[in-house]
Amino acid sequence: MSIIFAVKKSAFYKTILILTSLTLFFSQLKCTAPVKPVEAKNGMVVSASTIASEVGVKILKEGGNAVDAAVATGFALAVTLPYAGNIGGGGFMVIHLSDGTNTTIDYREKAPLSAFREMYLDEEGNVIPRLSLEGALSVGVPGSVAGMIYALKKYGTMPLEKVIQPAIDLAEKGWVLDESTANGFKKFVDVFKKYPSTYKVFTKNGIPYEEGDVFKQPDLAHTLELIRDKGADGFYKGKVADLIVKQMKEMNGLITYEDLENYNPVERNPVTGNYRGYEIVSMPPPSSGGIALIELLNILENFNLNEEGWGSSLYIHRLVEAMKYVYADRTVYLGDADFYPVPVKELISKEYAKEIFKKIGDAAVPSTQISAGNFNKHYESPQTTHYSVYDANGNAVSVTTTLNSEFGSKVVVEGAGFLLNNEMNDFVEKPGVPNQFGLMGGEANSIEPEKRMLSSMTPTIVLKEDKPYIIVGSPGGSRIITTVLQVILNCIEFNMNIQKAINSPRIHHQWMPDTIFCETGALDDDTKDKLTEMGYSIVEGEITIGMAEGIMIDNKSKIIYGASDTRGTGAAAGY
Repeated sequence: MSIIFAVKKSAFYKTILILTSLTLFFSQLKCTAPVKPVEAKNGMVVSASTIASEVGVKILKEGGNAVDAAVATGFALAVTLPYAGNIGGGGFMVIHLSDGTNTTIDYREKAPLSAFREMYLDEEGNVIPRLSLEGALSVGVPGSVAGMIYALKKYGTMPLEKVIQPAIDLAEKGWVLDESTANGFKKFVDVFKKYPSTYKVFTKNGIPYEEGDVFKQPDLAHTLELIRDKGADGFYKGKVADLIVKQMKEMNGLITYEDLENYNPVERNPVTGNYRGYEIVSMPPPSSGGIALIELLNILENFNLNEEGWGSSLYIHRLVEAMKYVYADRTVYLGDADFYPVPVKELISKEYAKEIFKKIGDAAVPSTQISAGNFNKHYESPQTTHYSVYDANGNAVSVTTTLNSEFGSKVVVEGAGFLLNNEMNDFVEKPGVPNQFGLMGGEANSIEPEKRMLSSMTPTIVLKEDKPYIIVGSPGGSRIITTVLQVILNCIEFNMNIQKAINSPRIHHQWMPDTIFCETGALDDDTKDKLTEMGYSIVEGEITIGMAEGIMIDNKSKIIYGASDTRGTGAAAGY
Protein backbone atom coordinates (compact mmCIF):
# COMPACT_ATOMS: atom_id res chain seq x y z
CA MET A 1 0.00 0.00 0.00
CA SER A 2 1.49 3.30 -1.04
CA ILE A 3 0.13 6.85 -1.14
CA ILE A 4 2.01 9.97 -2.18
CA PHE A 5 0.46 13.38 -1.73
CA ALA A 6 1.79 16.42 -3.54
CA VAL A 7 1.79 19.49 -1.34
CA LYS A 8 2.41 23.07 -2.34
CA LYS A 9 5.10 24.42 -0.10
CA SER A 10 3.51 27.84 0.00
CA ALA A 11 0.44 26.40 1.69
CA PHE A 12 2.56 24.76 4.33
CA TYR A 13 4.62 27.85 4.99
CA LYS A 14 1.41 29.64 5.94
CA THR A 15 1.03 27.14 8.75
CA ILE A 16 4.43 28.24 10.05
CA LEU A 17 2.79 31.51 11.04
CA ILE A 18 0.37 29.57 13.21
CA LEU A 19 3.07 27.49 14.85
CA THR A 20 5.54 30.29 15.39
CA SER A 21 2.93 32.67 16.78
CA LEU A 22 3.74 30.99 20.07
CA THR A 23 6.79 33.23 20.13
CA LEU A 24 4.49 36.09 21.10
CA PHE A 25 3.80 34.17 24.28
CA PHE A 26 7.26 32.91 25.02
CA SER A 27 10.72 34.36 25.40
CA GLN A 28 13.27 33.45 22.77
CA LEU A 29 15.96 30.86 23.40
CA LYS A 30 19.03 32.75 24.65
CA CYS A 31 22.66 31.86 24.99
CA THR A 32 22.35 32.81 28.67
CA ALA A 33 19.55 30.29 29.24
CA PRO A 34 20.08 28.05 32.28
CA VAL A 35 21.72 24.72 31.54
CA LYS A 36 21.36 23.29 35.03
CA PRO A 37 18.08 21.63 35.95
CA VAL A 38 16.19 22.05 39.21
CA GLU A 39 17.20 19.40 41.75
CA ALA A 40 15.02 17.66 44.33
CA LYS A 41 15.07 14.57 46.51
CA ASN A 42 11.38 13.74 46.92
CA GLY A 43 9.26 14.80 43.97
CA MET A 44 9.05 17.03 40.92
CA VAL A 45 6.43 18.69 38.73
CA VAL A 46 7.36 20.45 35.48
CA SER A 47 4.79 22.35 33.44
CA ALA A 48 4.39 25.37 31.19
CA SER A 49 2.94 27.37 34.11
CA THR A 50 4.94 28.23 37.21
CA ILE A 51 1.72 28.48 39.23
CA ALA A 52 0.45 25.09 38.05
CA SER A 53 3.80 23.43 38.83
CA GLU A 54 3.65 24.85 42.35
CA VAL A 55 0.09 23.53 42.75
CA GLY A 56 1.26 20.06 41.76
CA VAL A 57 4.29 19.97 44.04
CA LYS A 58 2.14 21.15 46.96
CA ILE A 59 -0.03 18.08 46.46
CA LEU A 60 3.09 15.91 46.55
CA LYS A 61 4.25 17.57 49.77
CA GLU A 62 0.86 16.86 51.33
CA GLY A 63 1.23 13.14 50.66
CA GLY A 64 -0.35 12.80 47.24
CA ASN A 65 1.16 10.55 44.60
CA ALA A 66 2.19 11.47 41.06
CA VAL A 67 -1.31 10.93 39.68
CA ASP A 68 -2.86 13.18 42.35
CA ALA A 69 -0.32 15.86 41.50
CA ALA A 70 -0.85 15.43 37.76
CA VAL A 71 -4.61 15.89 38.06
CA ALA A 72 -4.17 18.94 40.32
CA THR A 73 -1.70 20.39 37.81
CA GLY A 74 -4.09 19.67 34.93
CA PHE A 75 -6.99 21.51 36.53
CA ALA A 76 -4.70 24.40 37.50
CA LEU A 77 -3.48 24.70 33.90
CA ALA A 78 -7.11 25.10 32.82
CA VAL A 79 -7.03 28.35 34.81
CA THR A 80 -3.48 29.67 34.40
CA LEU A 81 -2.69 28.61 30.81
CA PRO A 82 -5.88 29.62 28.97
CA TYR A 83 -4.57 29.12 25.44
CA ALA A 84 -3.81 25.40 25.99
CA GLY A 85 -4.61 24.18 29.49
CA ASN A 86 -8.21 23.11 29.48
CA ILE A 87 -11.33 21.34 30.58
CA GLY A 88 -12.86 21.84 27.13
CA GLY A 89 -10.27 19.79 25.25
CA GLY A 90 -8.63 16.42 25.66
CA GLY A 91 -5.35 14.65 26.17
CA PHE A 92 -3.31 11.56 26.91
CA MET A 93 -1.74 10.33 30.15
CA VAL A 94 1.08 7.79 30.37
CA ILE A 95 1.59 6.25 33.82
CA HIS A 96 4.35 4.13 35.33
CA LEU A 97 3.64 2.85 38.84
CA SER A 98 6.29 1.81 41.33
CA ASP A 99 5.00 -1.78 41.19
CA GLY A 100 6.09 -1.93 37.53
CA THR A 101 2.68 -1.31 35.97
CA ASN A 102 2.68 0.73 32.76
CA THR A 103 -0.61 2.03 31.42
CA THR A 104 -2.15 4.93 29.49
CA ILE A 105 -5.39 6.85 29.64
CA ASP A 106 -6.87 8.14 26.40
CA TYR A 107 -9.16 11.13 26.90
CA ARG A 108 -8.85 12.43 23.37
CA GLU A 109 -11.86 14.30 22.03
CA LYS A 110 -14.36 12.46 19.80
CA ALA A 111 -16.35 13.41 16.72
CA PRO A 112 -20.00 14.13 17.56
CA LEU A 113 -22.60 11.54 16.60
CA SER A 114 -23.86 13.70 13.75
CA ALA A 115 -20.39 14.29 12.26
CA PHE A 116 -19.79 13.00 8.74
CA ARG A 117 -16.90 12.62 6.33
CA GLU A 118 -17.60 15.56 4.00
CA MET A 119 -18.79 18.02 6.67
CA TYR A 120 -16.11 20.60 5.85
CA LEU A 121 -16.49 20.48 2.05
CA ASP A 122 -18.57 22.71 -0.21
CA GLU A 123 -20.89 21.47 -2.97
CA GLU A 124 -17.93 21.14 -5.34
CA GLY A 125 -15.95 19.04 -2.89
CA ASN A 126 -13.51 21.77 -1.85
CA VAL A 127 -12.48 22.37 1.75
CA ILE A 128 -14.27 25.41 3.21
CA PRO A 129 -11.49 27.56 4.74
CA ARG A 130 -11.35 27.75 8.55
CA LEU A 131 -14.61 25.84 9.08
CA SER A 132 -12.75 23.16 11.05
CA LEU A 133 -10.50 25.71 12.77
CA GLU A 134 -12.84 28.19 14.40
CA GLY A 135 -16.37 28.31 15.76
CA ALA A 136 -18.74 25.67 17.09
CA LEU A 137 -18.49 23.29 14.13
CA SER A 138 -14.77 22.77 14.84
CA VAL A 139 -15.41 21.35 18.32
CA GLY A 140 -14.93 17.71 19.27
CA VAL A 141 -16.62 16.22 22.34
CA PRO A 142 -14.31 17.20 25.26
CA GLY A 143 -12.52 14.49 27.23
CA SER A 144 -10.25 16.22 29.74
CA VAL A 145 -12.60 16.20 32.72
CA ALA A 146 -13.59 12.56 32.29
CA GLY A 147 -9.99 11.49 31.76
CA MET A 148 -8.50 13.27 34.75
CA ILE A 149 -11.25 12.04 37.06
CA TYR A 150 -10.84 8.48 35.78
CA ALA A 151 -7.09 8.62 36.47
CA LEU A 152 -7.63 10.04 39.95
CA LYS A 153 -10.22 7.44 40.94
CA LYS A 154 -8.21 4.46 39.73
CA TYR A 155 -4.63 5.48 40.43
CA GLY A 156 -4.73 8.47 42.75
CA THR A 157 -4.93 8.56 46.55
CA MET A 158 -6.65 11.88 47.21
CA PRO A 159 -10.29 12.91 46.76
CA LEU A 160 -11.28 15.11 43.84
CA GLU A 161 -12.27 17.98 46.10
CA LYS A 162 -8.70 18.13 47.41
CA VAL A 163 -6.88 18.22 44.07
CA ILE A 164 -9.29 20.53 42.26
CA GLN A 165 -9.61 23.18 44.99
CA PRO A 166 -6.39 25.06 44.09
CA ALA A 167 -7.75 25.57 40.56
CA ILE A 168 -11.06 26.83 41.96
CA ASP A 169 -9.24 29.29 44.22
CA LEU A 170 -7.11 30.57 41.32
CA ALA A 171 -10.16 31.09 39.10
CA GLU A 172 -12.19 32.76 41.85
CA LYS A 173 -9.55 34.94 43.51
CA GLY A 174 -7.53 35.54 40.36
CA TRP A 175 -3.86 35.43 39.50
CA VAL A 176 -1.45 38.06 38.23
CA LEU A 177 -1.04 38.09 34.45
CA ASP A 178 2.48 37.84 33.09
CA GLU A 179 3.53 39.73 29.98
CA SER A 180 3.28 36.79 27.56
CA THR A 181 -0.27 35.85 28.60
CA ALA A 182 -1.48 39.45 28.46
CA ASN A 183 0.07 39.82 25.00
CA GLY A 184 -1.66 36.62 23.94
CA PHE A 185 -5.03 38.05 24.89
CA LYS A 186 -4.25 41.21 22.91
CA LYS A 187 -3.11 39.25 19.89
CA PHE A 188 -6.48 37.54 19.52
CA VAL A 189 -8.72 40.40 20.61
CA ASP A 190 -10.10 40.98 17.10
CA VAL A 191 -10.95 37.28 16.80
CA PHE A 192 -12.52 37.24 20.25
CA LYS A 193 -14.80 40.13 19.21
CA LYS A 194 -16.66 37.68 16.97
CA TYR A 195 -17.67 35.67 20.04
CA PRO A 196 -19.26 37.78 22.82
CA SER A 197 -18.83 35.04 25.45
CA THR A 198 -15.09 34.94 24.72
CA TYR A 199 -14.65 38.71 24.43
CA LYS A 200 -16.26 39.08 27.86
CA VAL A 201 -13.74 36.71 29.49
CA PHE A 202 -10.52 37.85 27.85
CA THR A 203 -11.03 41.63 27.98
CA LYS A 204 -12.10 44.04 30.71
CA ASN A 205 -15.38 45.21 29.17
CA GLY A 206 -13.54 45.67 25.89
CA ILE A 207 -10.34 47.06 27.41
CA PRO A 208 -7.28 44.82 26.90
CA TYR A 209 -5.71 43.16 29.90
CA GLU A 210 -2.19 44.29 30.79
CA GLU A 211 0.74 42.63 32.48
CA GLY A 212 0.24 42.81 36.25
CA ASP A 213 -3.57 42.77 36.11
CA VAL A 214 -5.36 40.26 38.32
CA PHE A 215 -7.27 37.89 36.06
CA LYS A 216 -10.40 36.46 37.67
CA GLN A 217 -12.67 33.85 36.08
CA PRO A 218 -15.84 33.51 38.19
CA ASP A 219 -17.80 31.45 35.66
CA LEU A 220 -14.94 28.99 35.36
CA ALA A 221 -14.67 28.82 39.15
CA HIS A 222 -18.35 27.85 39.35
CA THR A 223 -17.90 25.18 36.66
CA LEU A 224 -14.97 23.72 38.58
CA GLU A 225 -17.07 23.74 41.76
CA LEU A 226 -19.76 21.70 39.98
CA ILE A 227 -17.08 19.21 38.90
CA ARG A 228 -15.74 19.11 42.48
CA ASP A 229 -19.19 18.38 43.91
CA LYS A 230 -20.60 16.05 41.23
CA GLY A 231 -17.55 14.57 39.53
CA ALA A 232 -17.78 13.99 35.80
CA ASP A 233 -21.56 14.49 35.97
CA GLY A 234 -20.85 18.08 36.96
CA PHE A 235 -19.51 18.61 33.45
CA TYR A 236 -21.25 16.08 31.18
CA LYS A 237 -24.69 16.48 32.73
CA GLY A 238 -26.71 19.19 34.44
CA LYS A 239 -26.03 22.91 34.19
CA VAL A 240 -22.71 22.76 32.31
CA ALA A 241 -24.11 20.31 29.76
CA ASP A 242 -27.10 22.64 29.32
CA LEU A 243 -24.78 25.56 28.61
CA ILE A 244 -22.65 23.57 26.14
CA VAL A 245 -25.67 22.30 24.20
CA LYS A 246 -27.25 25.77 24.20
CA GLN A 247 -24.06 27.24 22.75
CA MET A 248 -23.93 24.51 20.11
CA LYS A 249 -27.50 25.15 19.01
CA GLU A 250 -27.00 28.90 18.81
CA MET A 251 -23.79 28.57 16.76
CA ASN A 252 -24.72 25.60 14.54
CA GLY A 253 -22.43 23.18 16.37
CA LEU A 254 -23.05 19.44 16.54
CA ILE A 255 -22.52 18.39 20.17
CA THR A 256 -25.69 17.13 21.90
CA TYR A 257 -26.63 15.83 25.34
CA GLU A 258 -26.18 12.32 23.99
CA ASP A 259 -22.63 13.11 22.85
CA LEU A 260 -21.74 14.39 26.31
CA GLU A 261 -23.38 11.54 28.21
CA ASN A 262 -21.75 8.92 25.97
CA TYR A 263 -18.20 10.20 26.40
CA ASN A 264 -15.85 7.84 28.24
CA PRO A 265 -12.07 7.78 28.55
CA VAL A 266 -10.31 4.58 27.52
CA GLU A 267 -7.46 2.91 29.37
CA ARG A 268 -5.07 1.39 26.84
CA ASN A 269 -1.87 -0.61 26.93
CA PRO A 270 1.09 1.60 26.04
CA VAL A 271 3.23 1.06 22.98
CA THR A 272 6.68 0.01 24.11
CA GLY A 273 10.07 -0.26 22.49
CA ASN A 274 13.71 -0.61 23.40
CA TYR A 275 16.52 1.76 22.48
CA ARG A 276 20.05 0.73 23.47
CA GLY A 277 18.73 -1.01 26.58
CA TYR A 278 16.31 1.74 27.62
CA GLU A 279 12.61 0.87 27.58
CA ILE A 280 10.38 3.42 25.84
CA VAL A 281 6.81 3.64 27.16
CA SER A 282 4.53 5.89 25.15
CA MET A 283 1.01 6.55 23.88
CA PRO A 284 -0.75 4.21 21.42
CA PRO A 285 -3.34 5.27 18.81
CA PRO A 286 -5.26 7.48 18.46
CA SER A 287 -1.94 9.16 19.14
CA SER A 288 0.62 8.72 16.40
CA GLY A 289 3.31 9.85 18.81
CA GLY A 290 4.31 6.62 20.50
CA ILE A 291 4.47 4.54 17.32
CA ALA A 292 6.34 7.23 15.40
CA LEU A 293 8.82 7.78 18.24
CA ILE A 294 9.61 4.07 18.58
CA GLU A 295 9.85 3.62 14.81
CA LEU A 296 12.30 6.54 14.64
CA LEU A 297 14.43 5.19 17.49
CA ASN A 298 14.44 1.72 15.94
CA ILE A 299 15.81 3.14 12.68
CA LEU A 300 18.38 5.39 14.35
CA GLU A 301 19.64 2.62 16.63
CA ASN A 302 21.39 1.16 13.57
CA PHE A 303 23.69 4.20 13.31
CA ASN A 304 26.52 5.27 15.58
CA LEU A 305 25.08 8.70 16.32
CA ASN A 306 27.44 9.52 19.16
CA GLU A 307 30.53 9.16 16.96
CA GLU A 308 28.94 11.16 14.15
CA GLY A 309 28.54 14.07 16.58
CA TRP A 310 25.61 16.21 17.69
CA GLY A 311 24.61 18.73 15.02
CA SER A 312 26.94 17.32 12.36
CA SER A 313 25.72 17.10 8.77
CA LEU A 314 25.78 13.30 8.95
CA TYR A 315 23.81 13.26 12.21
CA ILE A 316 21.15 15.61 10.81
CA HIS A 317 21.03 13.57 7.60
CA ARG A 318 20.30 10.38 9.57
CA LEU A 319 17.54 12.07 11.56
CA VAL A 320 15.90 13.71 8.57
CA GLU A 321 15.81 10.61 6.37
CA ALA A 322 14.33 8.56 9.22
CA MET A 323 11.73 11.29 9.81
CA LYS A 324 10.67 11.18 6.15
CA TYR A 325 9.89 7.46 6.23
CA VAL A 326 8.11 7.64 9.58
CA TYR A 327 5.89 10.60 8.64
CA ALA A 328 5.02 8.85 5.37
CA ASP A 329 3.86 5.86 7.41
CA ARG A 330 1.94 8.18 9.74
CA THR A 331 0.04 9.65 6.80
CA VAL A 332 -1.18 6.28 5.57
CA TYR A 333 -1.50 3.94 8.51
CA LEU A 334 -2.31 5.87 11.68
CA GLY A 335 -5.72 6.74 13.07
CA ASP A 336 -8.14 5.63 15.80
CA ALA A 337 -7.44 1.89 16.19
CA ASP A 338 -11.03 1.37 17.38
CA PHE A 339 -12.13 2.26 13.83
CA TYR A 340 -9.18 1.31 11.63
CA PRO A 341 -6.75 -1.66 11.73
CA VAL A 342 -3.53 0.18 12.58
CA PRO A 343 -0.53 -2.15 11.96
CA VAL A 344 1.10 -1.35 15.30
CA LYS A 345 3.24 -4.48 15.56
CA GLU A 346 4.65 -4.03 12.09
CA LEU A 347 5.41 -0.32 12.44
CA ILE A 348 7.36 -0.70 15.69
CA SER A 349 9.23 -3.87 14.72
CA LYS A 350 13.03 -3.89 14.61
CA GLU A 351 12.92 -5.80 11.32
CA TYR A 352 10.89 -3.11 9.58
CA ALA A 353 13.23 -0.43 10.94
CA LYS A 354 16.19 -2.38 9.56
CA GLU A 355 14.64 -2.27 6.09
CA ILE A 356 14.30 1.52 6.28
CA PHE A 357 17.85 1.84 7.64
CA LYS A 358 19.15 0.03 4.56
CA LYS A 359 17.50 2.63 2.33
CA ILE A 360 19.30 5.56 3.97
CA GLY A 361 22.45 6.31 2.00
CA ASP A 362 24.77 9.31 1.83
CA ALA A 363 22.45 11.71 0.01
CA ALA A 364 18.98 13.12 0.53
CA VAL A 365 16.19 11.06 -1.02
CA PRO A 366 13.41 13.35 -2.32
CA SER A 367 10.19 12.91 -0.37
CA THR A 368 8.35 12.20 -3.60
CA GLN A 369 10.40 9.00 -3.85
CA ILE A 370 9.50 7.89 -0.33
CA SER A 371 6.22 6.13 0.39
CA ALA A 372 4.69 4.32 3.31
CA GLY A 373 5.85 0.79 4.03
CA ASN A 374 4.22 -2.25 2.48
CA PHE A 375 2.92 -4.66 5.08
CA ASN A 376 2.13 -7.62 2.91
CA LYS A 377 5.00 -9.10 4.91
CA HIS A 378 4.59 -9.94 8.57
CA TYR A 379 7.18 -8.81 11.07
CA GLU A 380 7.63 -10.47 14.46
CA SER A 381 8.57 -9.23 17.54
CA PRO A 382 -2.88 10.80 15.38
CA GLN A 383 -2.53 24.40 21.20
CA THR A 384 -1.09 21.90 23.36
CA THR A 385 0.79 21.74 26.64
CA HIS A 386 2.72 19.04 28.46
CA TYR A 387 3.55 18.32 32.09
CA SER A 388 5.68 15.69 33.79
CA VAL A 389 5.39 14.43 37.37
CA TYR A 390 7.46 12.14 39.59
CA ASP A 391 6.90 11.27 43.25
CA ALA A 392 8.98 9.93 46.13
CA ASN A 393 7.69 6.38 45.65
CA GLY A 394 8.85 6.08 42.05
CA ASN A 395 5.53 6.73 40.32
CA ALA A 396 5.79 8.71 37.08
CA VAL A 397 3.16 10.49 35.00
CA SER A 398 3.56 12.09 31.57
CA VAL A 399 0.60 14.14 30.31
CA THR A 400 0.01 16.06 27.11
CA THR A 401 -3.28 17.93 26.81
CA THR A 402 -4.66 20.33 24.22
CA LEU A 403 -7.30 22.60 22.74
CA ASN A 404 -5.46 22.16 19.42
CA SER A 405 -4.89 25.75 18.18
CA GLU A 406 -4.14 28.61 20.54
CA PHE A 407 -7.40 29.23 22.41
CA GLY A 408 -8.94 26.29 20.50
CA SER A 409 -12.15 27.13 18.65
CA LYS A 410 -11.99 30.64 20.19
CA VAL A 411 -15.43 29.92 21.68
CA VAL A 412 -15.99 30.22 25.45
CA VAL A 413 -19.11 28.48 26.71
CA GLU A 414 -21.36 31.33 27.84
CA GLY A 415 -21.85 31.15 31.60
CA ALA A 416 -19.40 28.28 32.06
CA GLY A 417 -16.19 30.24 31.46
CA PHE A 418 -14.09 27.71 29.55
CA LEU A 419 -12.85 27.48 25.98
CA LEU A 420 -13.83 24.69 23.63
CA ASN A 421 -11.35 22.87 21.42
CA ASN A 422 -11.06 22.87 17.61
CA GLU A 423 -9.85 19.28 17.38
CA MET A 424 -12.01 18.39 14.39
CA ASN A 425 -9.22 19.95 12.29
CA ASP A 426 -7.05 16.97 13.24
CA PHE A 427 -9.21 14.70 11.10
CA VAL A 428 -8.62 14.48 7.36
CA GLU A 429 -11.06 16.94 5.77
CA LYS A 430 -10.12 15.75 2.30
CA PRO A 431 -7.30 13.40 1.22
CA GLY A 432 -4.28 15.39 -0.01
CA VAL A 433 -5.29 18.57 1.83
CA PRO A 434 -3.06 19.30 4.85
CA ASN A 435 -4.41 20.46 8.21
CA GLN A 436 -3.11 23.56 10.00
CA PHE A 437 0.14 21.74 10.85
CA GLY A 438 0.77 20.65 7.27
CA LEU A 439 -0.11 17.05 8.14
CA MET A 440 -2.09 14.89 5.76
CA GLY A 441 -3.82 11.55 5.95
CA GLY A 442 -6.22 9.14 4.33
CA GLU A 443 -8.89 6.63 5.25
CA ALA A 444 -7.33 5.81 8.63
CA ASN A 445 -8.06 9.33 9.90
CA SER A 446 -11.28 10.18 8.06
CA ILE A 447 -14.21 11.67 9.98
CA GLU A 448 -16.65 9.20 11.52
CA PRO A 449 -19.17 9.60 14.39
CA GLU A 450 -17.58 8.97 17.82
CA LYS A 451 -14.15 8.44 16.26
CA ARG A 452 -11.12 9.98 17.94
CA MET A 453 -9.01 12.18 15.68
CA LEU A 454 -5.34 11.35 15.17
CA SER A 455 -2.87 13.23 17.34
CA SER A 456 0.88 13.86 17.40
CA MET A 457 0.97 14.14 21.20
CA THR A 458 3.81 12.01 22.56
CA PRO A 459 3.78 11.79 26.36
CA THR A 460 6.62 9.39 27.11
CA ILE A 461 8.39 7.67 29.99
CA VAL A 462 11.84 6.15 29.45
CA LEU A 463 12.80 3.36 31.86
CA LYS A 464 16.35 2.42 32.84
CA GLU A 465 16.63 -0.94 34.55
CA ASP A 466 12.84 -0.93 34.94
CA LYS A 467 12.76 2.41 36.77
CA PRO A 468 11.79 5.85 35.43
CA TYR A 469 14.76 7.66 33.91
CA ILE A 470 13.20 10.34 31.68
CA ILE A 471 9.65 11.73 31.74
CA VAL A 472 9.04 14.03 28.80
CA GLY A 473 6.62 15.46 26.28
CA SER A 474 5.92 18.66 24.38
CA PRO A 475 3.36 20.76 22.52
CA GLY A 476 3.94 21.74 18.91
CA GLY A 477 1.53 19.98 16.55
CA SER A 478 3.44 17.91 13.99
CA ARG A 479 6.71 18.88 15.69
CA ILE A 480 5.90 17.13 18.97
CA ILE A 481 7.25 13.76 17.83
CA THR A 482 10.58 15.12 16.61
CA THR A 483 10.96 17.27 19.72
CA VAL A 484 10.58 14.29 22.06
CA LEU A 485 12.91 12.25 19.86
CA GLN A 486 15.70 14.82 20.03
CA VAL A 487 15.40 15.33 23.80
CA ILE A 488 15.73 11.57 24.33
CA LEU A 489 18.69 11.32 21.93
CA ASN A 490 20.39 14.27 23.62
CA CYS A 491 20.19 12.46 26.95
CA ILE A 492 21.05 8.92 25.87
CA GLU A 493 23.47 9.49 22.98
CA PHE A 494 25.16 12.71 24.11
CA ASN A 495 24.94 12.49 27.90
CA MET A 496 23.28 15.88 28.28
CA ASN A 497 21.53 16.79 31.51
CA ILE A 498 17.78 17.21 31.08
CA GLN A 499 17.90 21.02 30.98
CA LYS A 500 20.57 21.12 28.28
CA ALA A 501 18.83 18.34 26.36
CA ILE A 502 15.64 20.40 26.30
CA ASN A 503 17.30 23.77 25.67
CA SER A 504 19.36 22.60 22.71
CA PRO A 505 18.11 23.88 19.32
CA ARG A 506 16.13 21.40 17.23
CA ILE A 507 15.34 20.47 13.64
CA HIS A 508 12.18 19.03 12.08
CA HIS A 509 11.15 17.24 8.90
CA GLN A 510 7.74 15.65 8.27
CA TRP A 511 8.07 14.09 4.80
CA MET A 512 5.89 16.72 3.13
CA PRO A 513 6.94 19.41 2.42
CA ASP A 514 10.45 18.22 1.61
CA THR A 515 12.11 20.79 3.85
CA ILE A 516 14.27 20.80 6.98
CA PHE A 517 12.95 23.35 9.45
CA CYS A 518 15.48 24.38 12.07
CA GLU A 519 15.72 26.71 15.00
CA THR A 520 18.42 29.35 15.14
CA GLY A 521 21.65 27.71 16.25
CA ALA A 522 20.69 24.17 15.29
CA LEU A 523 22.99 24.14 12.26
CA ASP A 524 26.28 25.94 11.81
CA ASP A 525 27.25 27.35 8.41
CA ASP A 526 29.45 24.40 7.50
CA THR A 527 26.66 21.92 8.30
CA LYS A 528 24.14 23.91 6.28
CA ASP A 529 26.51 23.98 3.31
CA LYS A 530 27.08 20.22 3.48
CA LEU A 531 23.36 19.47 3.82
CA THR A 532 22.61 21.71 0.84
CA GLU A 533 25.20 19.81 -1.18
CA MET A 534 23.48 16.57 -0.16
CA GLY A 535 20.24 17.84 -1.69
CA TYR A 536 18.35 19.34 1.24
CA SER A 537 16.19 22.44 1.36
CA ILE A 538 16.54 24.30 4.68
CA VAL A 539 14.34 26.90 6.37
CA GLU A 540 15.87 28.61 9.39
CA GLY A 541 14.90 31.54 11.57
CA GLU A 542 12.13 32.56 13.93
CA ILE A 543 10.86 29.01 14.24
CA THR A 544 9.94 27.31 17.51
CA ILE A 545 10.13 23.53 17.48
CA GLY A 546 8.34 22.22 20.54
CA MET A 547 8.42 23.32 24.15
CA ALA A 548 9.40 20.31 26.21
CA GLU A 549 8.84 19.77 29.93
CA GLY A 550 11.03 17.01 31.33
CA ILE A 551 12.30 15.15 34.37
CA MET A 552 15.40 12.96 34.69
CA ILE A 553 15.92 10.64 37.66
CA ASP A 554 19.32 9.49 38.89
CA ASN A 555 18.31 6.37 40.80
CA LYS A 556 21.80 5.82 42.15
CA SER A 557 22.16 9.21 43.82
CA LYS A 558 18.40 9.49 44.41
CA ILE A 559 18.30 12.96 42.83
CA ILE A 560 15.42 14.14 40.66
CA TYR A 561 16.20 16.72 37.98
CA GLY A 562 13.44 18.90 36.50
CA ALA A 563 13.66 21.15 33.44
CA SER A 564 11.17 23.49 31.81
CA ASP A 565 11.90 24.57 28.25
CA THR A 566 13.54 28.01 28.07
CA ARG A 567 11.47 28.63 24.94
CA GLY A 568 8.57 29.15 27.34
CA THR A 569 7.79 30.63 30.73
CA GLY A 570 7.08 27.47 32.70
CA ALA A 571 8.96 26.07 35.67
CA ALA A 572 10.15 22.94 37.41
CA ALA A 573 9.10 22.71 41.04
CA GLY A 574 10.51 20.08 43.38
CA TYR A 575 11.06 19.40 47.05
